[in-house]
Formats: sequence, structure tokens, C-alpha cells
Amino acid sequence: MIDTLKSLFSSKPSADFAALVKAGAIILDVRSKGEYSGGHIKGSINIPVDQLAENLGKLKDKNKTIITCCASGMRSATAKSILISKGYADVHNGGGWSSLNNKI
Repeated sequence: MIDTLKSLFSSKPSADFAALVKAGAIILDVRSKGEYSGGHIKGSINIPVDQLAENLGKLKDKNKTIITCCASGMRSATAKSILISKGYADVHNGGGWSSLNNKI
């Protein structure tokens, strides 16, 4: 639990999101369907954070890199925690989707 909290709130350098995407990372947008339809990263998958646990079948490969995003970074941090607790090995909080879009 402590390690999970440290990974969510650590101040270590941010991941190279562009390199992760180039290597095949999945971008998981956890905003609501309405928010997503108002704008999103091309090629991203939309699963609202409150529906994530019930839709893990859409993320079959637990070893594939996943970058979570939302509006500000709060819901994506929650999504990262859920995914890690379910055994996903390489999950990164990308923060707000528009900021993440500028980094990739």
C-alpha cells in the first residue's frame, strides 16, 4: 500500500510519454463519455474510471504499457491505482489529456 502511494505521488522524473506511445503504449482516457466526445487524444481508449473495474477485459494484456489520462490527473491517478492492484505491470499517470497530447 505504501509503495502504491509512493508511486502515485512521487516526484521522480516524468516518463517519456512520446517514446512510450511510439513503442506501442495504450492511452486510456478515464473521463466520462461526454467529456471524451468533447475532445480526446487520437487513438485513445475511453473507459470512465467508475466503470474501469468492470471493463478490464478491454485491456487484455497486463504486460502492455498503459498511460492513463483524464481532465486534471486526479481520476487518472485513481485509474493507475486500480490497474496496478489488478496486476497490470507498466502503468503511468499521464495527467490531463490535453497536456499529455502536447507531450506525445
